[in-house]
Amino acid sequence: MIANHIHDALAQVRKMREIILAKRNFRGYSGVARALGGLAALCGAAFIFFTRISKTPESHLLVWGAVLCASLVINYGALFWWFLCDKESERDLRKLLPAIDALPALGAGAALTFALISRQHYDLLFGVWMLLYGLVHVSYRLSLPGENYIVGLFYILCGTAGLFAFRDFYNPWPMGIVFFAGEFAGGYIFKKDRGAVR
Repeated sequence: MIANHIHDALAQVRKMREIILAKRNFRGYSGVARALGGLAALCGAAFIFFTRISKTPESHLLVWGAVLCASLVINYGALFWWFLCDKESERDLRKLLPAIDALPALGAGAALTFALISRQHYDLLFGVWMLLYGLVHVSYRLSLPGENYIVGLFYILCGTAGLFAFRDFYNPWPMGIVFFAGEFAGGYIFKKDRGAVR
């Protein structure tokens, strides 16, 4: 009799825990949009490699800036579409807080990028971008699927290696391949978590 009550109480605690975790899970990001962002990085690398653009920092930064802009438009466009059109968002600004939590790390990435460019340390850019993007991922530990944390660690490891191994800013493949792999994996994780096309 007491054992049944304990079993029922434990089942209720587990159920409450699942409900709390489900409410904390941020569903505003799109797996498809994320995968498209990774594809944009791979296309940027291919464009640099196959068109043989001039080996100047300005031309390469222009391409990577275009990749960044395309990825931001795709991903934040999908986020705003979710916020405005999905019943789950309820158009409640508090539901966007996880996305807002990423802004300090992204802002730090922008500041470091401009500092490195102003000092002509272009070879450090790929590693710094990967490291900070990895930190953005791990900051979502409690609001996105757990596998996303692993993607963040992947970016951090690649970024750390990049700071010491990527000596050629004009070789686009480390950047293109790492971001393609990370974003494609992240997109798959989001899609699997939602069980839908989004």
